[in-house]
Amino acid sequence: MKLFNSLLAVVLTSLAGAALSQAAPLASSQATPELLAHPWVEPPPNRQPEAYFTNLKDGDSREAPFVLRFGLAMRGLVPAGKTAGRAGHHHLLINQPLPLDFKKPLPFTEQYIHFGKGQMEAVVDLKPGTYQLNLLLADQGHIPFFVYSKPLRVTVTAQKKIPAATVTGARRVEILSPSDQQRVQGPFRVQFHASGYNIAHQQAKAADTGHFRLTLERPGKKAEVLDFRQGQTEVWLNPPRGEYAIRLELLDNLSEKPVAASEAIRVNVMSAAAS
Repeated sequence: MKLFNSLLAVVLTSLAGAALSQAAPLASSQATPELLAHPWVEPPPNRQPEAYFTNLKDGDSREAPFVLRFGLAMRGLVPAGKTAGRAGHHHLLINQPLPLDFKKPLPFTEQYIHFGKGQMEAVVDLKPGTYQLNLLLADQGHIPFFVYSKPLRVTVTAQKKIPAATVTGARRVEILSPSDQQRVQGPFRVQFHASGYNIAHQQAKAADTGHFRLTLERPGKKAEVLDFRQGQTEVWLNPPRGEYAIRLELLDNLSEKPVAASEAIRVNVMSAAAS
């Protein structure tokens, strides 16, 4: 009887181990294909895809017209009508809650603004008043993903008659964070932005779109080059401590040639992964 119980315990332990193995989450590179396979790249702290506004906080006040900038975590961009991986395009919801049915395409109205070219920003020209804004990612057929922002309230204090180009400025790419000369501790987020350019997953082969490339240089070491071919617009990095020069480029998705580049920023990583 003791022998039988011992054998039974071994079998049950083996079965439990197999079940746990099957239920275990996939490795990060499999479960989150938008993460680059690089030792310095880590998933965001909350490990969840989300859309967000990079230049607006809840309760902010603005004069119209003003620029809204869009951020995206653990997903990439691709124009409407194109499909590539889990990439999508942004939608701005004005005074509208998130849809109750995520299986229906989003409507085309003044309260559901589509950015089907792969844009990362929009000029918003609203009358004075208080508005609720939501950002929502959707697929090639405008059917939403479960990737959205927290709702924000913004108050428009005045509406001025000025050209949109005055608000947006020249076409450019830039690193929104960290800032130049900043001291950071890993892991830290690097946020990309493109004004006047469209971003897309390279697999879609969409004309007039590009993808970001980030170069990190430090004295006495080989430069690290990260290509964000899946239309990503941010990355969380945990590099070895030291001083870095970081530069962002936009590469055309058809020719793979650089079409724009940012000024290099310098950051000092105070503590991070071992060298």
